[in-house]
Amino acid sequence: MKRIFLIMSVFVMAAVSFSTASFAEGDPVKGKKVFKKCKACHTVDEGGRNLVGPNLFGIVGKQSAQREGYKYSKAMTAAGLTWDEATLDTYLLKPKALVKKTKMTFVGLKKEKHRVNVIAYLKTLH
Repeated sequence: MKRIFLIMSVFVMAAVSFSTASFAEGDPVKGKKVFKKCKACHTVDEGGRNLVGPNLFGIVGKQSAQREGYKYSKAMTAAGLTWDEATLDTYLLKPKALVKKTKMTFVGLKKEKHRVNVIAYLKTLH
């Protein structure tokens, strides 16, 4: 039993370490290229205007549904999320899986490296 617990503990630590490492290794230059898919609905300039979606400047680390002047869905307003790396990764994979009635119609970024790079890019916007 102790051996199984030890093996499970090592597995969990490795998984956490791997996911943390992948966020640390994101390439913001590549992320900016992937973000072009998002530009139809989002701006990223400081003080930029909201489009179909809210301006995303400085979004990393912020609470969801807080961008002034943007009308969020009731679901996003009630979600109470913090846009940290893990939450962004989950949301960017499949937005409607995290916030079922979000207004965001984008289906998501299936490739982990694309999500990691977009998150690295968003982290540069502060």
